[in-house]
Amino acid sequence: MTAVSELRTPFTELLGIEHPVVQGGMMWVGRAELAAAVSEAGGLGIVTALTQPTPADLAAEIARTRKLTDKPFGVNLTILPSISPPPYDEYRRAIVDSGVTIVETAGASPEPYMDFFHEHGVRVIHKCTSVRHARKAERVGVAAVSIDGFECAGHPGEDDIPGLVLVPAAADALSIPFIASGGFADGRGLAAALVLGADGVNMGTRFLCSEESPVAEEVKRRIVAATELDTNLIFRPLRNTARVAKNSVSDEVVRILDGGGTFADVQGLVAGSRGRRVFEDGDLEAGIWGVGLVQGIIRDVPPAGEIVTRVVREARVVLDAALRRFSA
Repeated sequence: MTAVSELRTPFTELLGIEHPVVQGGMMWVGRAELAAAVSEAGGLGIVTALTQPTPADLAAEIARTRKLTDKPFGVNLTILPSISPPPYDEYRRAIVDSGVTIVETAGASPEPYMDFFHEHGVRVIHKCTSVRHARKAERVGVAAVSIDGFECAGHPGEDDIPGLVLVPAAADALSIPFIASGGFADGRGLAAALVLGADGVNMGTRFLCSEESPVAEEVKRRIVAATELDTNLIFRPLRNTARVAKNSVSDEVVRILDGGGTFADVQGLVAGSRGRRVFEDGDLEAGIWGVGLVQGIIRDVPPAGEIVTRVVREARVVLDAALRRFSA
C-alpha cells in the first residue's frame, strides 16, 4: 500500500486524522481489525459498540484496536427504541473509561447524552437523514454531522432525498463540519462530495466488502456481483424504511407489508439473529442484511487501508482533471 499525502478538510482538522474517509459503524462488522486498518491508513475507523455483547466486551475490543493502531478511531453507539434496551449508560461509561474521544451516534437524538460526552472530552459525530435533524444536532452541541442520503444502506429516513440534493442543502444549513454518507465507494464520490460542500465521506458498504471485514466471503462475493438494482426497501408502509439486500426473505417482507400486513407478520423474518447468520455463515438467504445502492460500483475486495488510500488518490486525480478540463 503506497502512502498518499494528506487530504485535509475541517473534518480532518477536528479529529486529527489524515484523510476525510470514515468507516461507518456497522452492526456485526465494526470490529477491531477493520477499524484499526482504516485508521492506520489515515482515515477514521469505527468500532461498533452494540456488536459487543456487554460493556466489558466493548472495553476489551477497544483495547484490541489500540494494540493494532495508535491513530485516532471512534466508537459507534446506535440508540434505538427497544422492548429490552441494552444498558446504554454502561456502554457510554465503557467508552469514556477506555479513553475514546470520538463517538458516532445514530438513531435517537444524542441530546440526552451530550453533557456526559462533553464532560469527558468526547467529540460526537451524529448520523442524520435530513437537514432538519442535522440542524438540531448542531444546536445540541455535536462536533460534526454525518448526513445519509437515500442511497444508503440501513435506514435512509422517510424523505427520500438523494445525496446530490441533500449534501449541498446541508452545506447551506450547517456551520459545523459534516460528511456525506450513502452512495460513496471511490474517489469520484469523495471528489463529488467535497465539491458539493461536504468535508468528507462515510462509507459502509465499501468497507463491508474489504479483506478485514469480519463477514463471510459469500457476502463479499455477492456485493461484487450485484448491481445497484439488487436492494429492497422494507418497512415502507410502517414508516421505518430500511434498505437491505434483495433476497427471498426481503422479497417476502415487502410482499407481506405491501399486502396490508403488520410488523408482527414479518417479525420472524427480520430478526437480527437471522441477519447475523448471513454474515457469519454466508447463507445469503438466512435473513435480511443491509447493503447500499453503491454495491453496483464495487468490483473487488481489497484491504481496507488500500481502500482509503485509493479513494484519496482517485479524488485528487478527478479534481485535477476537472480543473484542467474546464480551465480557460
